[in-house]
Amino acid sequence: MSAPEPGTRGAIVGIDLGTTNSLVAVYDEQGPRVLEADGVSILPSVVRYEQSPSSPGGVRTVVGVDAKDRAVEFPSRTLSSVKRLMGRSLSDARSDLDFLGYEVVEGTHGQARARVVFEDGSSREVTPQEVSGVILRTLKGLAESALGHEVGRAVVTVPAYFDDAQRQATRDAGRLAGLDVVRIVNEPTAAALAYGIGARAGADSTETIAVYDLGGGTFDVSILRLTPGGGEGETSFFQVLSTAGDTRLGGDDLDHLLVSMFAREIRALMAGGEADSSRLETGSTRNELDAFPASTRRALKMFAESVKCRLSEDESASVRIEINEGLVYERTVTRDEFEDLAAPPIERTLAACARAVRDARDQLGGAGVDAVILVGGSTRIPLVRRRVGEFFGVEPYTALDPDRVVALGAAVQGGILSGAASGSLLLDVIPLSLGVETSGGAVAKLIVRNSSAPARATEMFSTGVDGQTSIKLNIVQGEREMVEDCRSLGEFELSGIPPMPAGIPQLEVEFLVDTNGVLRVSAHERRSGKRASLQVVPNHGLTGAEVDRIEAESFAHAREDMTRHRVVDLIANSSLDLKWIGERFERYGDRLEEAQRQDLRARIAELGEMVERARADWRSVDPNEFHASKEALDLASVRLQEISISESLRGDGA
Repeated sequence: MSAPEPGTRGAIVGIDLGTTNSLVAVYDEQGPRVLEADGVSILPSVVRYEQSPSSPGGVRTVVGVDAKDRAVEFPSRTLSSVKRLMGRSLSDARSDLDFLGYEVVEGTHGQARARVVFEDGSSREVTPQEVSGVILRTLKGLAESALGHEVGRAVVTVPAYFDDAQRQATRDAGRLAGLDVVRIVNEPTAAALAYGIGARAGADSTETIAVYDLGGGTFDVSILRLTPGGGEGETSFFQVLSTAGDTRLGGDDLDHLLVSMFAREIRALMAGGEADSSRLETGSTRNELDAFPASTRRALKMFAESVKCRLSEDESASVRIEINEGLVYERTVTRDEFEDLAAPPIERTLAACARAVRDARDQLGGAGVDAVILVGGSTRIPLVRRRVGEFFGVEPYTALDPDRVVALGAAVQGGILSGAASGSLLLDVIPLSLGVETSGGAVAKLIVRNSSAPARATEMFSTGVDGQTSIKLNIVQGEREMVEDCRSLGEFELSGIPPMPAGIPQLEVEFLVDTNGVLRVSAHERRSGKRASLQVVPNHGLTGAEVDRIEAESFAHAREDMTRHRVVDLIANSSLDLKWIGERFERYGDRLEEAQRQDLRARIAELGEMVERARADWRSVDPNEFHASKEALDLASVRLQEISISESLRGDGA
C-alpha cells in the first residue's frame, strides 16, 4: 500500500453501520463523499461464515452482496440484521427471532448471540459485536483501497435511542475491526450535518430541521436548530433540541408484515384452501413461520424486501414461490394493500415525532419546522413521505440520498475532528433522564432527557442510618419518579467510610456523559476522602416497548409520581429531624419552659405518627399537611437547638 498523501494521514472516516446496509465516507478537498472500491460503495450488512482450515480459527467470512444473494443456500450460517441484537438480551430480541433465519441463543449475562451451524454439524457462537466487527473491518479495507493508505480512526453512527450498552457494543465492534472509534454520533444528527454542508448550507438565517430516520431496524426523529455562520470561515452551530424514537421499529418490521401475510397464505394453500389474505387475520404472529425451514423463512424475507422496494416505484408487485412439485404460490400485492399493512407502524413513528416536537416546543417559541430530512431506505415508501409531509406541514427535502446521508454526515464530523473541515460545532442531546436511587426508592434525576451532550451534573447526598460505613449507588435511567418504574443501569459501592451519625457524611455524586453518550459516575465522600467511580455499561439495551412505556407513563403518572416522590423525601428528612430533635429533647428538654416542652412533645408525636403512616402507605398522608407538620416541629425546636449549640460551645458536646 502506498504512502499516504500529505495531509491525509490523519483522515478520520465516517461509517454508517446500518441494519440493512453499511457505508464508509470521507471528508477531503472534494467535500464529503462515499468511498467506493471495485464497484462497491453500499455494503449489505450480511456475513456468511465458512469452515476454512487455512484461515485463522478455521473459519473465514464472506461479507456483503455475495453473502446476501446466497443467504437462502446457507441460512444457518448467514447472519443479517445483527444490529437489532446489539446490546440486547435474548428475551429482548424474542419477537425478531422467527424472521432472522438463523439461531439466536443466550450468552453471558443473558446477552443475545448468534449460533452459526456448519455443514458437518459443528457450531460456533458469535456475538453481535463480532459480526459488526467483520462488517467494519470490510469497510475499513474498502476505505483503504479507495484512499490508497491505511485507515485507523473512524466516526461511527448509531440510532439516537441507543443506550450506553449499545453504544459501548458499537465501540467494541470498532476495536475488533482494528479501528479507533473517536466519536459516536447519533444518526439523525449526522444527517443534519450533511444537510448543513450540502445544498442548503447557503441559508443565511437560523433553520429548524426535523430529521426523520426510518432505518432497517430502528426509528429516530430529532429536532435540530441550524445556525449558519455569518460569513466564510465563521462557525455554524448544529444544536439538537430533542430526540425520540424506537430501537425496535424499522424497515425490517415492514418486511415482517409481508412475510407473515405470505406465510399465512402459503399455509392455507398447503392445507388445500385458497391463498386469500382477505379471509386471514393481518399482522405478525409468533407461530406463522413454525412450519417452514430456515431456508424458506430466509427466502420469504428476501421476497418481502423485494416487494416492498418495488412498491415504492410501482402500483403493484408480483411474487411467485414454488412450494413443492405441482404447488406454486403466486400473489400480486398492490400498493394500497401494503399501505394498509404499513399504516400502524408508520403512525407509531409519527407519535414519536409528536413527542419530539412537544419536547422542543419551549425552545422553538411557537415556530414550526422549516425543513424535514428523510433518512433510511424505507423513507422512499410513498406513504411515509406523504404522512411525514402532512404531519410537519412541510414537503420533505429529498435532494440528499437517504441511503448515503448518514455516512456523509459522519464523514463531516470526522473532517471536523481531523481538521479537514472547519466552521461547524455540534451539540447533541441525551435521550432519557439519568439519576440515582435515594431513600425510599425515589429517583434523584441529575441529568434530564434532552440535555445537551456532553453533560456534567453533581448532587450532594448523605446517609440515613447511624454508623453506616458503605453507601451503595443504584444508577437508573427513565422518566418516572420511583426506581421500580425505571431501568437500572448498574450499581457500585463506596465503602470504607468512617462511622458517623446519619446525615453527617457528605457524599458528592457526579454524572458525566461524554460526547459519545456514554455515562461515567463518580462518588466522593468529602469528610473521609473516599472515592469510587463506574463507567455504566448495562447488559442490554432498552426495548421499544420499554421506551414507549417510559415516555407514556411519565406523562400519565406525572402528578402521582411527583406526589409519591415528595412523600418519600418527607419521610427521609422528617426521620432525621425526629432523630436529631429527639436526642436533644431527651438531653436538654428539662431546660425548656413547660409550655415549650409540651408543645415540642406534641409536635414530635404528631410528625412521628405521620411518618409511620406514610411508611405503611404513602397515599395515606396529605403531603402539604406532612410538610406543614415538619415545618411546625422545626420551628418549635428552635429554642432547644439554641440550648444544644450553647452547651456544645461550652465543650459539653451534643
